[in-house]
Amino acid sequence: MSRWKELPAELHPQVRDLIVRLRRLKDRSEYSTRQVAARTGYSARSWERYLGGRSLPPREAVEALARVCGGDPSSLLVLHEMASDRWGETHGGSPSTSPPTTDQEPPAPVTPWPYGRAMRVALTAGVTALVLSVSAVLVLAAELAEAREAARAARADTVAAAGATAPDPAAVLPSLHTCRLARTDGRWYAGHSRTLRAVATYGHAGPVVIEAQCLLRRAGASPGDVDGIFGPLTRRAVRRFQDREGLTVDGAVGPDTWRALRTWGAT
Repeated sequence: MSRWKELPAELHPQVRDLIVRLRRLKDRSEYSTRQVAARTGYSARSWERYLGGRSLPPREAVEALARVCGGDPSSLLVLHEMASDRWGETHGGSPSTSPPTTDQEPPAPVTPWPYGRAMRVALTAGVTALVLSVSAVLVLAAELAEAREAARAARADTVAAAGATAPDPAAVLPSLHTCRLARTDGRWYAGHSRTLRAVATYGHAGPVVIEAQCLLRRAGASPGDVDGIFGPLTRRAVRRFQDREGLTVDGAVGPDTWRALRTWGAT
């Protein structure tokens, strides 16, 4: 396991989330920095800058690392897109798009696919469509979270003004999810996901997020509504739980946080 230096304090949280994910992916692969460089075509010095938070890796480098280390390129590319939007706020520019440097031995030749150029074009189009679909889902998830918060605020204002219970405007929004808590082999599960390694972070949505919200609520770090959307309230709840349990406070639910949530309160 690598001993990582602390990331620069001025990094935006979304940039920090991306770099932490890339570090974890490299650690799980057990490749050294030079081995990653040889397999991705980006120099060891470049990866030291990327993983040290001194430079935002280009999109192609993120995709290459995911391919080499067996990660999910789609979720990493979504995080990269959000991090790119925030990078200029603290660094006054866009991430590097220059081609990889060649101050190391050239990578081993790769056997070309037998299907030729047409297959590569089709795969590229498919990946692009998948990334666009995921981006659209994340945008809708964020808008839904904002709508719920606005609905709760509207209800509070109405009750304060009228002095009586008013109908909940949030009732027109999608219903919340049920936590079916059960303990198996010393671990707690809520009936939506049995993962121990998937990473859930800000902007994500789906069953993995529902599972995390249920377990956070059980552990006394309520994320608000169990709506399956990793919004600001869920991120605050994750950080509160991580700080309380002595974990790395990064606001993302990774393997260490899953382990603590599933065994919290075990006797």
